[in-house]
Formats: sequence, structure tokens, C-alpha cells
Amino acid sequence: MRPRSGTLVVDISGEKAEHYEGVYQCTARNEHGTAVSNNIVIRQSRSPLWSKERNEPIVVQEGVSLVLQCRPPAGLPPPIIFWMDNNFQRLPQSSRVSQALNGDLYFSNVLKEDSRNDYICYARFPHTQTIQQKQPITVRVLNQAPVDERKPTFLIPSGPSSSKMVLRGQVLEMECIAEGLPTPEISWTKVSGDLPAKRTSFLHYQKTLRIVNVSESDSGDYRCTARNRLGSVHHTIRVAVKAAPYWISGPPRNLVLAPRETGLLICRASGTPKPTITWAMNGIPIENSPKDLSRKVEDDTVMFTDVQTGSSAVYQCNVSNEYGYLLSNAFVNVLSEPPRVLTQANKVYQVIRNHRALIDCSSFGSPIPKITWFKESRSSTLDGDPYILHDNGTLEVHVAQARNSGKYTCVARNTLGIYENHVYLEVKEPTRILKQPEYKVVQRGRSVEFECKVKHDPSLIPTMTWLKDNGELPDDERFIVDSDSLTIADVIENDEGVYTCIMNTSLDHDSASAELTVVEATPTPAVAYDRPDAPTDLELTDQRERSVQLTWTPGDEHNSPIQKFLIQYEDSLHHRGHWHNLTEVPGTKTTARLKLSPFIHYTFRVLALNAVGLSHPSFPSRMYKTNAAAPDENPTGVEGYGTEHDNLVITWKPLSGLQSNGPGLQYKVMWRQKEVDKEWTSVTVANVSKFVVSGTPTFVPYELKVQAVNEHGTGPEPAIAHGHSGEDLPVAAPDNVQVLVLNSSLAEVHWDPLPAKAIRGHLKGYKVYYWRERSLHKHNPHHVEKQILTFSGNHSHGMLPGLHPFSLYSFNIRVYNGKGEGPPSPSQQFETPEGVPGIPSSLIITNPNLDSLTLEWAPPHDRNGRLTGYTLKYQPVNNSNELGPVKEVALPANETSVTLLNLKYSTRYKFYLNAKTVRGAGPAISQEAVTIMDEAVASRQVDIATQGWFIGLMCAIALLILILLIICFIQRNKGGKYPVKEKEDAHTDPEFQPMKDDDCTFGEYSDNEDHKPLKGSRTPSNGTVKRDDSDDSLVDYGEGGDGQFNEDGSFIGQYSGKSASRETAEGHESSEAPSPINAMNSLNSFV
Repeated sequence: MRPRSGTLVVDISGEKAEHYEGVYQCTARNEHGTAVSNNIVIRQSRSPLWSKERNEPIVVQEGVSLVLQCRPPAGLPPPIIFWMDNNFQRLPQSSRVSQALNGDLYFSNVLKEDSRNDYICYARFPHTQTIQQKQPITVRVLNQAPVDERKPTFLIPSGPSSSKMVLRGQVLEMECIAEGLPTPEISWTKVSGDLPAKRTSFLHYQKTLRIVNVSESDSGDYRCTARNRLGSVHHTIRVAVKAAPYWISGPPRNLVLAPRETGLLICRASGTPKPTITWAMNGIPIENSPKDLSRKVEDDTVMFTDVQTGSSAVYQCNVSNEYGYLLSNAFVNVLSEPPRVLTQANKVYQVIRNHRALIDCSSFGSPIPKITWFKESRSSTLDGDPYILHDNGTLEVHVAQARNSGKYTCVARNTLGIYENHVYLEVKEPTRILKQPEYKVVQRGRSVEFECKVKHDPSLIPTMTWLKDNGELPDDERFIVDSDSLTIADVIENDEGVYTCIMNTSLDHDSASAELTVVEATPTPAVAYDRPDAPTDLELTDQRERSVQLTWTPGDEHNSPIQKFLIQYEDSLHHRGHWHNLTEVPGTKTTARLKLSPFIHYTFRVLALNAVGLSHPSFPSRMYKTNAAAPDENPTGVEGYGTEHDNLVITWKPLSGLQSNGPGLQYKVMWRQKEVDKEWTSVTVANVSKFVVSGTPTFVPYELKVQAVNEHGTGPEPAIAHGHSGEDLPVAAPDNVQVLVLNSSLAEVHWDPLPAKAIRGHLKGYKVYYWRERSLHKHNPHHVEKQILTFSGNHSHGMLPGLHPFSLYSFNIRVYNGKGEGPPSPSQQFETPEGVPGIPSSLIITNPNLDSLTLEWAPPHDRNGRLTGYTLKYQPVNNSNELGPVKEVALPANETSVTLLNLKYSTRYKFYLNAKTVRGAGPAISQEAVTIMDEAVASRQVDIATQGWFIGLMCAIALLILILLIICFIQRNKGGKYPVKEKEDAHTDPEFQPMKDDDCTFGEYSDNEDHKPLKGSRTPSNGTVKRDDSDDSLVDYGEGGDGQFNEDGSFIGQYSGKSASRETAEGHESSEAPSPINAMNSLNSFV
């Protein structure tokens, strides 16, 4: 056995294969049951050798019949027989010489040329791929005396009749081989009917009749006839069709039942002779299986009644007769499972407007869940026009429109629970090409542009693709694709072809094509392509009652072949001056047989069409008048309806003048009450489209007919249409109204549907009027308008969603038809159970102290039950909005305030308060508050800003900065150079550049101080600026952030002094005079 599979592998390399011949069957079992496979028969293929034999030469007189026997050895599977010569060439066969189904070679009569010594019969065994041959047979044909001609006789089969049996679905082959001189011809007929043309074929020169996929209808007598000029002979073959068992409606299906449910396991099959059916459970005959009172076997059906948990099993159905058997496994699973919706939640379905939309609601549960659909506010279930609810739960919108977009709710319900799933439908606008590319003729070397302007839904991302001759565009930079055009520059001959623009979105696409013709550019005018000239010489010949022959002469094509001719006609009797298209013919024809209608004064004209466009119309032909006749057709669209409760309005679409066939068109209107009246009531009216029958009973079915009549007779017998007389308001209210409260916000109402007699019209549905009387914890009534739920169609129950918990409701039910609503049922009341309460109406923080706060609140506006208390949670919040630990306080229902003690001073707290009923806690209201600050701490925080020593220190620092700035200005005005300036002057490297002040890179340098400011400070030779912690600048002390002096444009703030460590590292700079910045640093250190 192969691991982790049911495959059995047998290695026969070391043993004989026949040891493993036999019948095998596979059994699979687990804790739920046992399944078994069909029988698998294994047999070894065999190709035995031909027995040794010596064939004596066969000598025959010319003209007689001859049979060469093959008699191959029996093999498994049987061999394929064919006759060949010594050169391995097939022997020629004909109506005179042919091979029979058993492999023998038959000669209806022999000829001198049939003499040869290499008639060899070969047998090919297909499974072993071996070929064996019989010893060659020698035939000598003598011509000693002429043989008389003779009428046919059958070589096979023998006698006047025979019989044959074939199984249903197999191939039936019957053969008749006759001898005679001259050679007979074979024909076949079915005595009791016709041969099945699509399944019948004739082989071996009509000698073999072959019928595939045989059915019971093919049984009967078949007659083969052999005939030559001297006579004929017949043979009748009686065919009996038997059948191995076959399924009538498919094998038994797996069954999922809930406890105490009822189900059927059906094993329905047929066969000839009638098969017997046996049942097994988990591989054991059912009569030997443990008794089960919930199970009953009746022939081909196992009935389960009031099943119990634990009775799951696999049942086997065996159907057999003498020609075969069928075996099928079916799993009966007794399962109790609440409903689940398997479709992905919040899935978005997108569809193009006017296309079909399918919204899935795949569910599972036991008992099988019932699926209902709602849209948006759940005002009514979706199972009427334009919605179609399929058995698998899928909701179909046959022709989706923009108004169908929105949120849809699928509700799966069984006795164990309810499951909801929400999906969304988006209806998109279709993609349309507004301006299609046009046919272009362009000279070689010029440019050409095809436009393709498209409109699409703005929420879909379009993709424009261009094709050339249904393939990709050439990979050539001359082809330029824009959003709405294709441009081809420097056109060449190979650019000719059909160009197609395709606009694709994720949901749809549109396409349009145009042809490009490239012409040679010459100094002389290019070949002119234009519309063809109008056809001429119109002539009418072969004039008949309902047809006429029209011929014409084509005009000049103007270098573009004519593709087709358009023939138009004018009816000067009914529509003078209006031309109508009659027919089209290919551009290669110049004549057409035109079908005509009676009572028309025809005038014809012809237009020609080539790749450029339509020609001008030809001159009209002479007038051809057809005689009047009775109408050929009747009005269509016959309908019957009522506008009042006692009338019937019959309408139809009138015939056109072309359809009237003659003068005096009228209509014979006929009606009778369905299944009441036998005779038709009729009236003949003028050429109108409506007739009103008064005094009819209210809303009864009628049969209607409208027949066309003119002065020359009546039209054909009209088809019967159906309608109803007028509706009236329903006269009764639904009975047996009941309500089942499912939870605090949902109830289900049931009623008995009304009989049609009480509805008195087309049933549109039922309306449930319901309203909230009052809340159960208050006795004052609510003044709320009635709510209406509409259930379209013949419903007997519905859901009332969105109810208020802990409330008293009243409701009644009314039926409505096309006329209006009937009377209401007696109003009933029901109470909804308690639910969770709403949010408290308010939460106010009062009396904040150092370590306490008081909270005051108002109860929820929607209590939804009897309040059992409140829950208060609070936690501190720091300056980073991080929440601290939560503390919780339970409060009684009759309190509306509480004072919290032992809080931290100057701390912000967040509070959450919600109300509770027996059903749980409702949503919480939140509020924030801060405890007040300690006065001692507050005073310490403000004292430092009012101390005299602090004010004096700030003034000293400001005075010192002012002195330093004055010193710097004086140094600058003396014209002296800073040490860094001296170093820059001494620098001889022309590539040297000072550092930029913004990003520490080297910028362009100039020593013209009058025009450009200094850009950098002292710079090491390696191009980097090093700073120690002791470095400082005026930027750190001045009030500006950029260190600039605006008097002469100099930039001082970036010059920094060097510490002792840097002077050590850069010894060649140690002799420089100290800068103003260093002086300031020293002074600052002293301070």
C-alpha cells in the first residue's frame, strides 16, 4: 500500500502475472462510516501463436464466389485483423472484395486478376503490441468456360432472417455480404422506422451498418437487400437492445440532516432486464446491520424519519442485472450546526450598468439555513422584481442600475441561530468609445494620426491598447501612443493594415478599428481614392406577384473596390418621399431577387459602398405596383388588463401600412372568460390599438385574440393571449396572525396567506404596520408614526428589525394588490425584552479640590430596561497623554452623583460612566477634569521670576554682550585683517575654496571685501572643519540665529576660536593673534 493513500502497488517483476489475476475491491473507513469501491478486475493480456498449418492452393473458376478464412488465435483483448501481401501492402478491397467483421476475406465473384500466391492474414494484438501472420494462401483462377450470370445470394448471414443482441450505449454492427454476377449492391432499411441519421454510418462498401450510442429506440427489424440486374434478395436482422444498469437521475447524493429531521436517500436506476437493488450500510448488507427505527427501506429508497444524533453512516446502493452493475456510496451525516455564512464579509461586488449582478451568500448549517436578503435600511426582503433569489442563496439583479448600488445584508437562519453577512454592490458606468478611429489614406513618408476618444467610469482605471492586424504594434519609435490617439511618423508600405484601439478596465472593454492605406508619394498627384459613382441603368425583370428581379450597372469605383450594394425602396402609396433599406448584396453582383409585399407602390434605387464610403443614390427605377391581398400577419403585443373593477381593456400593436396588404384595415377583437365561456365574443373595430369591454366580473382571467382584416380577407388564425379584468381592493385581512419575539430588537410575524378570491387582483404582497406604544418602564405613550414593512410576493412571514428594547408594540397586517390595500387584521401587541441601556444623558464635573472631585450625571434617555446600577472607571493622564492605571467604582441605580476622594493634586483624570441592566452594560460617556494645584507649590514656581538678583544677572549679561559687539565693530572699521584673512591671502593654491556656511562644503572665494562677504573661517588643509567642546560663536549669545552683521556684509558668526588642543594640533597657526571671538570666550569664562 502506498503511504498516505489508497493506492495498491503490486510488483510482478519477480513472479508470474497470472498469479495476481482476480477481482479486487478497496474499502475506506473512519469513525463516521465505511465506503467501498467498485470491483476492479485484473487479467493478463495474451497473444497466442498461430497454429502450424499448410495451406493447399485454392483453384476456382472465374465468376464464382470465394471465401478466404483467417481464423486467428483467441487473444485478450481480441486481435485486429487485416489482409496484406508479401510487400506489406494492404490488399485492395471493393464492393466485390471485402473483409468481414470476423476477419475472413469474401469475393462476391472472382476475376482472373485475383490469382496470386500471397494472400496473408495478419493479427495485431494491441495490448502486447505484437503482430502475427497466417501462412500465405495461393489462389488460382481458371478461365475454362464462361460462368452464367446469376442473381444475388447471401454468403453471410445465412437464411432469410437472424437475430442480434446489443447493449445500450454500445456500437451495433450488422453486415450482409452477398455473392452474384454481376456484383450485387447492398442497401439497408429499418422495417419499423427510420435509421437514426446522426448516429448511422455505412462501412465496407455498404455491407456493414454501424449505429453508435445505441438506445432502446434502435431495437427492431433491419433489412439488408442485395440487388443486381438479375434480381434481389433480402435478409432481416432482428435487433434486441439490452441495457446494463444506468442511473436515471444520477447516483444517490450525500445527505446532511439535523436531529429529528426527515430525509430520503434515492437510488433510482434502470436497465433491461429490470435490475435488482440492494442496500448496505458501512459495507454490511442492510438487513444484517444494527436495527434503526428511524430508517425504512422501500426498494430504491431509504427513508429517514426523526433521525437522532450518532446515526451517521455511509450507505451503499448496488444496482445489478446480468449485464452489469452500479455501486454508489452516499454519506448520511446527522449534524446539528448553527448557520454560518461562508462568503467573505464586506466583500465588494462590481458590475457594469445593464449587466447581470450576482451577489453570493454561501452558507452552511444543519438544519439547512434559510436565506433572506435586505438592502440598506431593511425595509423589506429582496425577492421580487428586479431581484431573483436562487436556491443556493445567491441574489441576482438581472439588469443592474445605479440605484441598485449599496450595502446588502444576507441573513442565514435555522432553528439554532441567525448569522448575518454584509456585502456591497457597486454599479459602474460602461466603457464606450465616443470617437472611433477613421479610415486613412496617407502618402509614404507622411505622418498619420488615429483618434480614439473614450468615456469610462471615473472609479475604474482604464488601459488603452493599440493593435495592428490583431497583433501587437511593431517595436518602432515611429509609433507614438498617447492617451487617446496613435500617431505613426514617416509612414512606410509595411504600415498598411487595420489598427484597433481597445480600452480595457477591470470590468469591461470597448474597441474600434480603422484601416490605413499607404500610397506612393510622387511628384504627380497621388492615386485618388473616393466614393464610387452611383449605379445606373436600373431595370426590373421577371415580375411576379411577390418578387421581382432588379439589375443595374455599377459606377466608377475610384480605385477602391465596391464592397456591397444597398437596395432601397420608396412606397409612394403609404410613405411618399421616405426611402427604406430593403436588402444588401455583395459588390461582385449586379442583380438581386427582391421579395415584395402586397399593396405597395414600389420604386427602387441602389447605392454602392467601398472603403471610402457610400455613393450617391442611383436614379429611381420605374414604379412597380403589387396587388392587394389578405393580411399575412396579425397584431402583436396583445394584452388585457382592467382600469376599473368592472372592465377589460384589450390593447395591441397595430400593423403598419406595409403590413396591411390592402385597403380597409380593421381588427376583429375576440374575448372569452377563461374556463367559463366556450364561445368567443367578438367585435370588429377600425384601425385603432385599444378596445374596452365593460360590465366584466372583478379580476377574472380572460383569453384574448386580435385578428387583422382588410377588404381582401382575414389574416391567419391569431394566437391566444391572456389577461385579467380590473382589480378591486382586497376584501379580507390575513388570518392566524402570530408574533415571535426573537430578541430585544427583532421580532418575526406569521400569518396565513389569503385566497385569491379575497385578494381580487394581482397579489403584490403584504404590509406590516407596527408602532411603539410606550416603554415598559414608563406609562406615558409615545407619539411615534407608524412604520411599514413591505413583503413583496406571496409571503406568510416576515421580520420586524430595529425594535426598541423593553417596549410595548402594536401591529397589524394588510394584503395589497395593484389597486391598493385591504383592511387591516386586528391589532395585536407584543413586548420586547430588556436590552443594554443607552449612553448616560450627561456627565458633569463639579467642586474640584486638591484631592477630590464631584461627578454628576443624568440617566440614559433610552434605558431599554430597568437600570441595575452604574459603573464608573477613571484613570490619570500625564502630559504625554499616556493613561495610568484604571480604578473602577460600582454605583447603585438610584444615584446621580458621587464624590471621589484621595485624588492626586494638579492631575488630569479621565472618567468613564455607563449604565447597566440585567442584559449588560451600555456604552460609556467620558469626561476629563483636573484637580487644583497646591498653593505652596504654585508660589514656589513664581517666586524666582520676581527676585531682584535674577533681574540684575540678566541685565549684566545683556550689557556684556553689547560691549563685545562694540569692540568688534571698532576692529572692523580700522581696516585690519583677521588672522584668517591673512592666511587666506598667503594661500597660493588656486583650487582652494572656503567652506559654505550652510552645509560645510567649499564655495567660490573672492578676497574683494568691498563686494563679497567672508564665507568661511580657518580651514585645515584636509578640507574639514574640526570643533571641540570649547569652541563657541556669537550665534550662541546674540539675539539672532544667523550671526550676520549687515553694515558691510561681513559674516562674523561663523568664525570660531581655537582651543589649546587645536593650537597643539595645528602648530603652524599658533602664532596668530587672538580673534575677537577668542577674546569674548575668555571674558565669558571669567564671568
